[in-house]
Amino acid sequence: MAIDLRSDTVTLPTPTMRQAMATAEVGDDVFGDDPTVNELEALAARMTGMEAGLFVTSGTMGNLASLLAHCQRGQEVILGDESHIFHYENGSASAVGGMVLHTVPTNADGTLPLDAIEAAIHLPSHHYHFYHWAPPGVICLENTHNRCGGSVLAPSYFADVAALARRHGLPIHLDGARLFNAAVASGRPVTDWTRHVTSVQLCLSKGLSAPVGSMICGSAAFIDRARRMRKILGGGMRQAGVIAAPGIVALTQMVDRLAEDHRTARTLAEGVSRLPGVTIDVAKVQTNIVIFSLAAASEAERFQAAAAEAGVLLSDFGAGRLRMVTHYGISEDDCRDAVRLLAGCCLA
Repeated sequence: MAIDLRSDTVTLPTPTMRQAMATAEVGDDVFGDDPTVNELEALAARMTGMEAGLFVTSGTMGNLASLLAHCQRGQEVILGDESHIFHYENGSASAVGGMVLHTVPTNADGTLPLDAIEAAIHLPSHHYHFYHWAPPGVICLENTHNRCGGSVLAPSYFADVAALARRHGLPIHLDGARLFNAAVASGRPVTDWTRHVTSVQLCLSKGLSAPVGSMICGSAAFIDRARRMRKILGGGMRQAGVIAAPGIVALTQMVDRLAEDHRTARTLAEGVSRLPGVTIDVAKVQTNIVIFSLAAASEAERFQAAAAEAGVLLSDFGAGRLRMVTHYGISEDDCRDAVRLLAGCCLA
């Protein structure tokens, strides 16, 4: 069987999750009658320090429903040019919501320069140029940052962005797909970040090992709008307790074990760093994502194909970069085996 390092989305549910699915108490969630969904939503809200939560089928749906709840058509979503929303969500904010994605440069650590965010905000004025610009709607941040190698953005940075947003009367949405990874890596509660944002999306189906689903959390008024947006997107669910039940297990039993994924990622990074022709900064591996480079894109393509043939699955990040992600299904022994197999794929 291949060692699958393409993503933590390939994680299989735990035996406890499968049992919870089989025995879940269910009802019609669109009517608000599914007790398991209601329990999951209340749990996520408590853990994030928010008033309310909403269960959605995916992180992409969670981000899109949040942006739709924050913005009017024609407003700008201010976000990083390396963000997941910009790269991997199929332009949904523009295609479905008529929103303008206004990108700003992303620093190597996943932060966005404060002056760049400020410059992207076009506020009402009497100057005729104002009527050329789309008005701002929301600022988006990401933590941990996927394309920046699973980097952890500090709560102090969130506080700075929040102060900027308050000056301009703008909400902040956090794509916190792997926020619990940031919390575990930092030894801090997720509320150290969520207290600075208006809304947050959390994936249950990555390192937390649930088979499906994400949470949106925010104020009661915001979640009421997001629930309507979820319905517009076709996300109203019926007896959804069968998929909400493993989400409860994810939040109550699987958060602390993320530290294991961080350790195995470091094992991978240290092993790969010794391979010829590979460039990697091991010190930047903070969580469960390992990105390394080869000299050229063609070399990366050949290496990825050879790795798959040898039994190690990687994902292509472009420009000669390859990504490995550790998860519940990957052990220390798997990591050592992966490094050994990858060694045979290196250029002479």
